[in-house]
Amino acid sequence: MDIMRERITTNIRKGVLEYCVLGLLARREMYGLELADRLVERGLIAGEGSLYPLLARMRQAGTVETHWQTPEQGHARRYYSVTPRGREQLGVFAAVWHDIRPHVDELTAEEE
Repeated sequence: MDIMRERITTNIRKGVLEYCVLGLLARREMYGLELADRLVERGLIAGEGSLYPLLARMRQAGTVETHWQTPEQGHARRYYSVTPRGREQLGVFAAVWHDIRPHVDELTAEEE
């Protein structure tokens, strides 16, 4: 990927990552590595290292909450779930995204 494309991709990812996390957690609670794997699969993060600082900020903002769970085998995992405040933010983001996406697509399309 050339430098310009990488810079643009990074900026867009940074702008939407929090809402993508909320979207995943709105479906079901997940532990951190599981959440990171889903985001890596979609090309939204390179690795889990960038996710945990975001999750900490989201906890402080009250959009996600956590609890610890210990499986019968293995070690304890911190599970994340979306809060009502997080669902509200996700809804607002989805509405804004829906409204602006056609305009961005139109304005950035090459003329025919």
